[in-house]
Amino acid sequence: MSEKLQKVLARVGLGSRRYMEEVIAAGRVSINGRVAQVGERIEPGDELRIDGRKVQFQIEDEIRRRVLIYYKPEGEICSRNDPESRPTVFEQLPAIPGDRWVMVGRLDINSTGLLLFTNDGELANRLMHPSNEIEREYAVRVMGEVTPQLKNNMINGVVLDDGPAKFESFSEIGGEGINRWYQVVVKEGRNREVRRIFESQGLKVSRLLRTRYGTVILPRELRTGRWMELDKGDIDNLTKSVELKPRQGTGLFGMAKRRNERMQEKPMAARRGGYLRQQRRDNEGEAQPEQRRDQRQASPENGRSDNRFNNRPVRTEGNTDNRFNNRNDRSEQRGDDRGNRAPTERNGNTFENQNRGTDKFAQRKPFGLNKGFKKF
Repeated sequence: MSEKLQKVLARVGLGSRRYMEEVIAAGRVSINGRVAQVGERIEPGDELRIDGRKVQFQIEDEIRRRVLIYYKPEGEICSRNDPESRPTVFEQLPAIPGDRWVMVGRLDINSTGLLLFTNDGELANRLMHPSNEIEREYAVRVMGEVTPQLKNNMINGVVLDDGPAKFESFSEIGGEGINRWYQVVVKEGRNREVRRIFESQGLKVSRLLRTRYGTVILPRELRTGRWMELDKGDIDNLTKSVELKPRQGTGLFGMAKRRNERMQEKPMAARRGGYLRQQRRDNEGEAQPEQRRDQRQASPENGRSDNRFNNRPVRTEGNTDNRFNNRNDRSEQRGDDRGNRAPTERNGNTFENQNRGTDKFAQRKPFGLNKGFKKF
């Protein structure tokens, strides 16, 4: 059982296969003490070194095959690094020691829904290759009327800049007015293919959600911005669809299995992407404080339309210069003057005040009354 050297080095995370070929050609890689050659195969138990440093590795068939599903939110990009420092889908994935996650397909920054990640590069390549015709299902919200003629055009095929494209199936799933939802299926993963097919008919896609990739369906219990790991049965169905043999040890065990069970019983709260929302807030600007206060006062959601500060004591005209002038009056109402406290005595676990009335909470001072600021 052996594997190509550049493929092993790339999977360990030292660089791409092409870059690893350059490193091998430069004579920097050795196997069992001798300089390796490009295209050479390596077996379990061989000693692998780069620039004299030992590299730990496993043959791919010995590695436990893992697959993650991720509910991508709007505003994240499908890339490991972004020059504009935008959030990426890889930032939310769990660490995988000695290996790395490979993304299956892509979604543009404005699209949401199902993304697959695996540590098996061969599985990822087969799932993405057009020759395998793996179905991708989307829920699409469209602005504009989709007439029977336009529907037939998109099913029979349209010509795009990079060649012909079509929907394998097309059905309406709801909506009112000019915005309606449709469910479509394609068998290729070209860039913005679904959006471009609709745009070729003069229609605009306002929302796009991927709900299925091959045999994997986006679970209802998975919330936006969260991930879940597939168990053995789901992984085996996925590999069978691309004619790959199953591996020993595939599936969830221990804490990972219990985590998935807890998520199904009690889904985690959604973690929505904030990059695009922050951009909108920056463009629109924030409302004036007075407008926000008026909206809070009149909002029916608060359960009241009056000002929450209406119950504060009103200062008289003669006392507006000193906010502490009415302290003695307030202390008389409370029966507990801070400047001249009445003597107290301890009786069991209670404190009794000689100046208090029968109901010691009836005249309690409103919370925050002695603060030196107004809260808006």
